[in-house]
Amino acid sequence: MNDAHRDEPRRTVVFDHFGEEGSRRLLTTPALVCDHDLLIENVARMATITALASVALRPHVKSHKSAYIARLQLEAGATGLAFAKLSEAEAVIARLGDDGFPTRVSALLTSPLVGDALARRAVRLSHHCDLTVVVDHLDGVDELTSAAQEANATLSVLCDVDVGLARTGVTGASEALRVVERIKASGRLRFDGVQGYGGHLQHVPGREERRHATKASTDRLRSVVQVLESEGHPVTLCTGGGTGTSQIDIELGLLSELQCGSYVFMDREYRDALGDDVEGRFAQSLLIETTVISDLRETFVTADAGLKAMATDADTPLVLGHDEVNYRFFGDEHGLVTRGFQNSFRRGDRLLLVPPHCDPTVDKYDLIWLVRGDVVVGVADVVARGCSQ
Repeated sequence: MNDAHRDEPRRTVVFDHFGEEGSRRLLTTPALVCDHDLLIENVARMATITALASVALRPHVKSHKSAYIARLQLEAGATGLAFAKLSEAEAVIARLGDDGFPTRVSALLTSPLVGDALARRAVRLSHHCDLTVVVDHLDGVDELTSAAQEANATLSVLCDVDVGLARTGVTGASEALRVVERIKASGRLRFDGVQGYGGHLQHVPGREERRHATKASTDRLRSVVQVLESEGHPVTLCTGGGTGTSQIDIELGLLSELQCGSYVFMDREYRDALGDDVEGRFAQSLLIETTVISDLRETFVTADAGLKAMATDADTPLVLGHDEVNYRFFGDEHGLVTRGFQNSFRRGDRLLLVPPHCDPTVDKYDLIWLVRGDVVVGVADVVARGCSQ
């Protein structure tokens, strides 16, 4: 991709009416669509926020699973990329290489790996990017050490710290100290810092409540950092955070790097939690386009987007532009949309749904159609779809 076309999407699918007026109507639904201009604005906004605060941005790829969007983020100044799973990183790093991305990417695996096989895969991946992995168990340190020794390689490692989510991470400073000492004794692993991800904080409604909860989690991480440094283990990198706590994390001043992801798209879950808070001032760029396939009932119509078209863990989607109507799941393939006073939906009408939760919604699709108004301007393939290993 040359400089003249850097802001154009990677076109991986032949589309007969590509770029023509009204071409969006030719999409087979349900379709995952993204307003390209709003996407670009969201990427630029978060890049500016973090740059002005002198905090590094390492966007989480799990939100979009797209090498095209990852490239937009890197070109906007992101220090690297965060990945939830090893296979996700493998897919996106490989695609960036195939697409001719000119620089070596810094990649962080944010979930601990278990077993010798995954440790060996991580070391192989480190030959293609600047890889950092997290650990929270002595056995994990040993597995990574063995794999690195076999490959005569050195691997960057962070100690994963539980800051209240209780999903992964050491539970306190003494456990962190044991892990870090094992890393330093390995001879093959380099201790570079800590990760403290507060996933449970991202959707706390009300900014004061969210700030109070985030401060408590930050204090937990800070206490671990203080003990490690007092014992002679400098913490170079302190990474974590997310879209919902981004400005709060900056204000609290501990994290040197933010792992925000959903800001590129946003969703109903974030809208409900953040409202008009500064952390929520990103555009709703991602939508599900659906078609009314039956209008034979007086009180509702049936659309072709059901349980299989979106994540269902965060309530139901919103019908964009129709506040007076409601969507309800109507089966695997169908949705029920109530008729409102201000509309008369008919068979063949197109509706736009705000997804409840963007990350797992994206994972249901092979393609994200990039649009500008009613024109399809490109398509980004979801190259890491299903990469959960």
